[in-house]
Parts: sequence; C-alpha cells; structure tokens
Amino acid sequence: MPVASPGQADLTPHPRSIIWATDIDVLPASRVVERRIDHLVIRCPSNANHWWGNFLLFDDPPGLGDGQRWEQIFVAEFPDARHRAFGWDSPVGALGAAQSELVDAGFELERTVGLIAAPDEMRAHPRANQEVAVRALDPHAGRDSELWDAVLELQVAGRDAAVDEPTHRDFSRSWLGDQRDLFLAGRGGWYVALAADGEVVGSCGVVVTAGRGRFRAVDTAQAHRRRGICSRLVVEAARDTVKRFGAEQLVIVADADYHALGLYESLGFLPRERAAAVLRPPT
Repeated sequence: MPVASPGQADLTPHPRSIIWATDIDVLPASRVVERRIDHLVIRCPSNANHWWGNFLLFDDPPGLGDGQRWEQIFVAEFPDARHRAFGWDSPVGALGAAQSELVDAGFELERTVGLIAAPDEMRAHPRANQEVAVRALDPHAGRDSELWDAVLELQVAGRDAAVDEPTHRDFSRSWLGDQRDLFLAGRGGWYVALAADGEVVGSCGVVVTAGRGRFRAVDTAQAHRRRGICSRLVVEAARDTVKRFGAEQLVIVADADYHALGLYESLGFLPRERAAAVLRPPT
C-alpha cells in the first residue's frame, strides 16, 4: 500500500465506511489497495488464503446484472483464487439486489455492525471479572511464545464448524504473524486474560492506524464464558491502547446478530454503522 512522504498528500484510496476503512487498516503492511472505476481491489500477497484480505469493495450495493459482472472482475483480478468475496461501501448496510444476484447464486450474506467509542466514553462493567490478569504480549520473535501458542489454540477452537482444523490452523498462524508485524511497528498490541493458573482464557488485538484503534478477534475460551472476562479484557485493552499508542477512537465490528453487542454498548461503544458483504468460500 503506498505511503505518502512527509509533506505529500496521502493518495491511498479510502472507503467512506469506518467498518471497511478499519478492515483495511488491520491488513498486513504489504497489502495493496488499488482504485478501479467503481470499486477497490484489496489484496494481501503474503496470505492468498485470507478471504477478506483478497476481495473487491464496490462503491455501491449490487444492482441487477452485477452478480455475473462482479464475478468476472474477481476472476480477472484473482485468477488463482478459489473463493469469492465482495463488499460494498454503504455505511447503512444497504443490500441492493444482493439476494437475487449473489445469495441465490450460492453466496453467504454477512451483515456487521460498527461500534465506536471515544476514550472518555469507555467505562468498566460492574460485573467485570477481577480475578483474571490482563496483559499485552511481546510481539518479538521468541518472546511470550507459550502465550502466543495458546492464543492460536483459542482461535482454532473457536473456528466455524465448516472449516477443517488444519486449514484454519495454517491460516490463523499466518494471520497472527501478520498482526505481530504490525505490533512490532508500534501499531497496537495483542492482549490476553490470564487465569490464576496462567491459562489464557481470553484474548484480543487492537491495531492502531491514524488514531483509530480497531479491535481484532475478541474471544473468550468456551469454558470461561459469561464470567465477565470479555468486559474486563476489552476495557483494559482499550485503556492501554489509548495510553501507549495514542488511540483517539476505538472501533469494534461484530456480526449483526452477535450476542455480545449489548455487552459492548454497556462498555461505552455505540453502534454507528452497518455493513453488508457476501462470501463464497472454496468448495
């Protein structure tokens, strides 16, 4: 992704939606974002298996006839890809003709909510777990290795049932490596919640770009859910991100029907945007 030199204008294409803008923020530094007539092409050369790292983001929701046209564009841009992934830059989550053009053709519709909080709007939950310890992991190679391995296992355990374990493990290992590279560059950190015995019972990342802190993969171990761990983790991670990395805005993006949306609101996040996208995983 091109970076402007001091005194030059930033010519990188930017989506209108903060959901999509921060989706791009958290991609590897080697990502490429290119402008076309009516869409952006986003690609991650370092991880071809990252579906939402290699996708097309159109300016407007799909219209009649766009299903076939979008697929043709995707094949031309990603000739070796087995997946298809399309988003559109509507901050209200408009669907257009997504059902008839894409969902009926086998795509999965994904609808998300973007929640935003200013640092002074964050507040601790009254039932936040006070027994766990929250700390940032060292991103340097060879540091906190056992804890990073535990984070990987937590992500593998929480994978979609439709994705096989070896595939998800390989993807997650590469994905976490890309996140650690961002943290090594001073762009945020990865946080874990540790039980008294040292077990990683929760984790999340926060990537900071131009004052925006975007949460990544907020997760609690299955056996430890509904114990106030997530609320403690999110608030502590947010406070540390503001203090150490200068975040001026905190962003969480979650599925529209995600059970934790109410929890995030109780911590000071407010829903500001909605987004829609479609995905067809490899068969």
